[in-house]
Amino acid sequence: MDIFVNDWAKVLEPITETDYFKNLMHNLKLEYESHVCFPPSHEVFRAFYFCTFKDTKLVFLGQDPYPTRGAANGLSFSVNEGVRVPPSLANIFKEISDEFGEKPTTTDFRKIAKSGVLFLNTHLSVREGEPMSHAYLNWEIFTDFVIQKLGEREDVVFLLLGREARNKAKFIKHKENIVTAPHPSPLSAYRGFFGSGVFKQVNERLTVINKEPINWLL
Repeated sequence: MDIFVNDWAKVLEPITETDYFKNLMHNLKLEYESHVCFPPSHEVFRAFYFCTFKDTKLVFLGQDPYPTRGAANGLSFSVNEGVRVPPSLANIFKEISDEFGEKPTTTDFRKIAKSGVLFLNTHLSVREGEPMSHAYLNWEIFTDFVIQKLGEREDVVFLLLGREARNKAKFIKHKENIVTAPHPSPLSAYRGFFGSGVFKQVNERLTVINKEPINWLL
């Protein structure tokens, strides 16, 4: 099966052709056959379908998909239309609204992804009701490779929210392109995420590297 049908196929070949990745795909298939897992199997790599390697200008890094039924859709922090908005996403919307005066029009970040944003989780799948349950699959070997390949470029900005995301800064060559803030979860949003201006910061950095700012209100 060809998982990547755009320019990611060539970029990721050094990792997708390894025994590690083949074992990952085998074990992932077993997981989906024996447990209820999210996102739907055909959306595990959805972030890569909407945002090619060439067009990526921002990486918005999350941890793992929402473990609740119907929520996860393959894009970090994003949920399908009509699904109850998770607290972290609600806080993201609040910060965007505070910065730009309006709330986004949809909970699905698909349109923003198509503008050059890779909504990447460090783990791309999860069992229902069990956060981080697929950490044993070693997803991070794959996603660290993705971050490192993009981190070699001068024209990509990284939005790293929270300690786990900030730990990935070591893979990013151009540190000036990193924007950070506390995680938007209810546990930490009031510790510096609210009022951080991160979304405007991202747009300012994109302007510096001659990239179009993100329309966060799509």
